[in-house]
Amino acid sequence: MTIHAASPWFSYGLTALIIGGVMAWRLRQVGRARRLRLETLWIIPAVYACVAAVILWNVPPHGLAWLWCALALLAGGALGWTRGRMMAISVDPQTHALNQTTSPAAMLFIVALVALRAASRSLALSYGGQGHGMVMLVTDILVTFALGVLTMQRLEMFLRARRLLVEARAVRAAQG
Repeated sequence: MTIHAASPWFSYGLTALIIGGVMAWRLRQVGRARRLRLETLWIIPAVYACVAAVILWNVPPHGLAWLWCALALLAGGALGWTRGRMMAISVDPQTHALNQTTSPAAMLFIVALVALRAASRSLALSYGGQGHGMVMLVTDILVTFALGVLTMQRLEMFLRARRLLVEARAVRAAQG
C-alpha cells in the first residue's frame, strides 16, 4: 500500500483524533461554571464576520448560491439562538458576577454540527467534475451558517444575561 492510497484514511483518522481530543477537553468543562463577561461577547462574532467577509469577497458566490448562503445564515441564526438558550446563565446575588454553564445538550449540538459539516464535505467531494464548484458552494454555505450560529448564540446569551443582571440588581435595591 502506498502513502497515496492510505492518505484518505490517514486524513480521516487525524481529523477524528483532533475532533475527539477537542470534544473530550470540552466535555470536561460541561457542568462547570465559568465567568461570563457581557462586554466581550461581541468579539468572536465580529472576528468571524471579518473572516467570513474575506472568504466571500475573495471568491464570491454566484446566482442562487447567494440564496443558499442567506438561507444558511438564517438557519444558523435559529440554531445559534437555540444553542444560546441551552447555556445556563446565573448571577451571583452578592457580587452580581455572571456565570455560564455549558449543558450536555449544547455539547451534543456541537457534535451534530461537526458531523453535518463532515457529511456535507464528503458529499461535495463525491461530485466528480463539479467537485470544485460544489466544494466552494458548500464552504460558503457553512461559513454563513457558522456566522449565524456564533452571532445569534452570543446575542441570545447577552440579552438574557443582561436581563438577569437587571433583575438581580432590582432585588438587591429593594432589599437595601
